[in-house]
Amino acid sequence: MTSLRITPRSLPAAALVGGLLFATAACGTEASPSSGSGGKAESKPTPERTTTTWEEPASYVYTMTSSEGERNLIGTFRVTVRDGKVAKAVGLDDSARRVVRQSPGEVPTIGGLLEELEQARRDNADEAEAEYAPDGHPVRISLDWEKNAIDDEALYVISGYAPAGG
Repeated sequence: MTSLRITPRSLPAAALVGGLLFATAACGTEASPSSGSGGKAESKPTPERTTTTWEEPASYVYTMTSSEGERNLIGTFRVTVRDGKVAKAVGLDDSARRVVRQSPGEVPTIGGLLEELEQARRDNADEAEAEYAPDGHPVRISLDWEKNAIDDEALYVISGYAPAGG
């Protein structure tokens, strides 16, 4: 049996070899597509960045909570869309009531929110992400044009979506 003797002089080399062995072992722990993990490599989940296949109906209702950043469009709104345009917006909190009273044209359709998301992606925003419901409509859109800038973020949470007649 051979023994390995580590002296103070050989310690840096031993640490390097140990680090390389650890890194090699760590790289081998990720599941491969052929492993028993259901055919998917395990990795950190990333938000969906592709365009959804959802088609915005001409008429629907939804609730939007708009927060983050220094913008006029802040608050919770119940929105009715008819013929592709906002027909009615009701502010559900003080901030939203002020927006509806002063700038009703600022309340968007879901399609308008998706256009803002796509524009942020074209502008290479630091964050332009969306999460989608099983039917394909967005339920959360998060935007941040510059990570180190203050108050340029926008967060839209969409709930209570229902197509007209549905």
